[in-house]
Amino acid sequence: MNAVSPAPVADSTASTAVALQNTLLTPRFYTTDFPAMDRLDVSGVRGEWDALIADLRADNNRGHFIRDARFDSFDASKLTPELRAELLEFLISSVTAEFSGCVLYAEIKKRIKNKDVHDLFAFMARDEARHAGFINDTLKDFGVGVDLGFLTRAKKYTFFKPKFIFYATYLSEKIGYARYITIFRHLQRNPQNMIHPIFNWFENWCNDEFRHGEAFALLMRADPKILSGVNKLWIRFFVLAVFATMYVRDHARPVFHAALGIDPTEYDRRVLALTSLISQQVFPLALDLDHPRMVRGFDRLFALTTAMGAARARGGLGGGLAMLGLRARAAVTFLGMYLVPVKANTLPASARLEPVW
Repeated sequence: MNAVSPAPVADSTASTAVALQNTLLTPRFYTTDFPAMDRLDVSGVRGEWDALIADLRADNNRGHFIRDARFDSFDASKLTPELRAELLEFLISSVTAEFSGCVLYAEIKKRIKNKDVHDLFAFMARDEARHAGFINDTLKDFGVGVDLGFLTRAKKYTFFKPKFIFYATYLSEKIGYARYITIFRHLQRNPQNMIHPIFNWFENWCNDEFRHGEAFALLMRADPKILSGVNKLWIRFFVLAVFATMYVRDHARPVFHAALGIDPTEYDRRVLALTSLISQQVFPLALDLDHPRMVRGFDRLFALTTAMGAARARGGLGGGLAMLGLRARAAVTFLGMYLVPVKANTLPASARLEPVW
């Protein structure tokens, strides 16, 4: 039995409880230094910035997130209990992540007067709210919608300095693009594996993610010091942490990926390689994803996480002692991966990219 398989979600109370969890694998809510955000200066990337803001203001996706007859005709009773559980866990994790962005972006917009930054976060909050609402409507079809208002009040918030927000959120947006476009392209070629109509919306959806990532790339390129010196060590940490979290989380959904016709290991390697390629627009380094220690490390972290789930379920003194040992082994594994030599990258003259994959 997979010890990290999702627990059954029976109703909205249970789904909200899942969204409230704070673990290494669940999306978190963040807060930051708002006065520092108010002092951001994008004059060094003004031309690219104004073009991006104009793109966001045009809101070409405004009519995209509208449900159609495909949702009405979807028959959830055809899903096996295992597939239903993993699909719901995927959707709850997704709505939590999208709503987390919405809450953070809306709070930044509310707290600052800097017009450049205010406008950016207003547009991104709009997009994330749209995404979260669309996913939550899908969850409500199953009778398990998340109480987003309660989530805002009850979820624990983690404080990150702006530069850490930039690293983590840039990666989240770009890896979100890579994940969604990879699934969308796969289902274009294999429509028989369309297990739910929501995946038809992934192309335009992931283009929103891509644009948001572009914004964080420009914020970082506008302040070169956060991409140099000791900050390279932090970038290295955040890239590895985000990549490892995705790998472990995806491998905990074997039934979901099998139903999509996707091998999670092959899928994750494609997504991580694409995200690594995209991130060369802003990060001065890239992980060596093909290094044997890195390849073994991802699998080992998943095995250790699975064992931690079993120890947690066992409980008691034995389970607690096992958890301590497993956490130590996971930390050693992560450190070994972190110490794999990275590949240096020279930043291109222009930070902007287009979602052409």
